[in-house]
Formats: sequence, C-alpha cells, structure tokens
Amino acid sequence: MGLSESAVRRRVKNLVDGGRIRRFTIEMGDEDATRAVVLVSVDSTTDTSKVSARLTRLEGVRTVYEITGQYDIAAVMSAPNIASVNTSIDALRKIPGVTDSNTVIILRTVT
Repeated sequence: MGLSESAVRRRVKNLVDGGRIRRFTIEMGDEDATRAVVLVSVDSTTDTSKVSARLTRLEGVRTVYEITGQYDIAAVMSAPNIASVNTSIDALRKIPGVTDSNTVIILRTVT
C-alpha cells in the first residue's frame, strides 16, 4: 500500500474513533460447521432490541437480524455440531420475552 505501519495505525485509529469501524472480528471457516437460522418471536410487551442484544452474546450466534413478518428476529448460528447448536437454542428459549422459535438447519450454501 505504500504506507508505513505508523500511518496505517493512525488511519485505523481515526476510523475507529470516528465510528466508521465499530468492531474487529475474525471470520473462521464454516465448511465443517453445523449452521442454522433460528426465527424468534418476542412477546409484544418486551423490547425486541433487548432480546436481540442478549442473543448476540450467546455461544455460536454469528448474526442477529430484527425482521418483519411472523417472527421478530432471525439469528444465524454456527457450531461444531448439532448438539452445540441445540445447547444454544435451549439458552435462546430461556431469554425473557422469547415466546416461540423455529430452527432450520442449513444443509448447503449455493454461491
């Protein structure tokens, strides 16, 4: 890139401080992982964003979307095996305000 290490560090710091970069993450290969999409219904008296925030802290949850339609939230999960996915789903169902969930296992990604 033609920039010194210190110049790159300064640029990244400015992007973080300015809110352009919110977090750093590592994308691990999911080729051998069990992946699932969990659709979640939230009680009408519960703040959906609070449930979403709790979901982001569950083991295996990769992405959380607040959505419209029959369900309020879609969570994408990834784990080494079905048992681990099931453990995370059990924890999800215990979150206050969650009234229903529907899980679909991803069989294959088509690109």
